[in-house]
Amino acid sequence: MSASQPVRGTRVRGTRQAEALASALEGLAGFRSAQDIHAELRRRGERIGLTTVYRHLMVLSQDGAVDTIRDEDGETLYRRCETSEHHHHVTCRSCGRSVEVEGRAVEHWADRVAAEAGFVDVDHTVEIFGRCPACAAE
Repeated sequence: MSASQPVRGTRVRGTRQAEALASALEGLAGFRSAQDIHAELRRRGERIGLTTVYRHLMVLSQDGAVDTIRDEDGETLYRRCETSEHHHHVTCRSCGRSVEVEGRAVEHWADRVAAEAGFVDVDHTVEIFGRCPACAAE
């Protein structure tokens, strides 16, 4: 996606707000809610609305620059993506630590199930939750 391509009147890159959001995402560990990211921006003195944060996160997610997962309550959480390749996450229920994992078996399963149902151009999301080794040891 180009820096000048508009999305709902908002550019993803090249604006002060987009740069502030990118900086905040770099400084935050793990997956965070849009409200958490907005609070961090406000703490840094940035004047950016929550709606703008949501818009930028949505576009960055679609662009593959931001990872998203849904927590156990269904809330979408975001973090800066470490890779541009399709991947999945295993996330600790206790501390929120997340590890990127490859899921070839999941990919094959999703393709097979979709094909059996006659679907094409399929996308999917898989979220795995558990307790990380450190939390399990406590």
